Amino acid sequence: MSNGKVTLLEAVNLALHRAMREDENVIVLGEDVGVNGGVFRATLGLRDSFGFKRVIDSPLAETMLGGLVVGMAAQGLKPVVEIQFMGFIYATMEHLVSHASRMRNRTRGRLTCPMVLRSPMGAGIRAPEHHSESTEALFAHIPGLRVVIPSSPARAYGLLLAAIDDPDPVIFLEPTRLYRMNPQPLLDDGKRLPLDTCFTLREGSDITLISWGASVMETLQAATQLAEQGVSAEVIDVASIKPLDLDTMEASVRKTGRCVIVHEAPRSCGVGAEIAASLYERVLLELQAPIQRVTAPDIPPPLYRLESLYMPGVEDILHACDTVLRHA
Repeated sequence: MSNGKVTLLEAVNLALHRAMREDENVIVLGEDVGVNGGVFRATLGLRDSFGFKRVIDSPLAETMLGGLVVGMAAQGLKPVVEIQFMGFIYATMEHLVSHASRMRNRTRGRLTCPMVLRSPMGAGIRAPEHHSESTEALFAHIPGLRVVIPSSPARAYGLLLAAIDDPDPVIFLEPTRLYRMNPQPLLDDGKRLPLDTCFTLREGSDITLISWGASVMETLQAATQLAEQGVSAEVIDVASIKPLDLDTMEASVRKTGRCVIVHEAPRSCGVGAEIAASLYERVLLELQAPIQRVTAPDIPPPLYRLESLYMPGVEDILHACDTVLRHA
């Protein structure tokens, strides 16, 4: 039990320990997850607690890992595979798209694929491009995949446990920049949080700010500055990128009449565009201003000297809010 403050990284570790204690079918595997405890130490201590048969160090072979976990899941195990960085996921796409996502449909429900693919995501840790990517929209486009991105220790803990319980494949993306920031109190009580659900982090009446992942931090900071200016901002953490909880977002935008969407991923064809289009379909006549998006540009993540220019910052969010609030 943990009654103290933990980081997002420690929350992931707690959730993995609890899931493996509760269900012997939960298997953790990936590159360096055993002896070294993972590249960021998210799996530290699992090998000591559960042994090498349940915490498996793999070769540097993401394609093999993608196929292996589909087979394990289809035969009754619950594999949780770690991909070291999001830029290394692409080698698994054949198995995720052609097999994991289609298992339930292909077998008409006879087989499911209860696997979780975990990976760090996003920039902000002074790493090269393949270690700093935010390409969640690739997975959100695939029918049959759930995509979850926590933005706090409590949500990482509760959502990861729920993802491991889910009978279908879940892509669980962990914002690297938040791994060791902002520790929060967390009770290791096994409480699951609902998938497919947004979380309203701050109530407001003048403007709705929608974000997920690491960008939630800057979005909350922007909301605080807006409050100092007399503007009441409602902040929504999307959390489950696929499926989207559009009902919660719709209700908020109906209330405020204004909306800014913030994400670190590139702009074109991003999840923000899907949210904006869906909101236009639902609440067009209630909007008092066009929806604005604050995103990264359509380029690969740059080297760290330019990271601060690449990632959406508080000033970028405030500028978009000003544009929306000025609109008559």
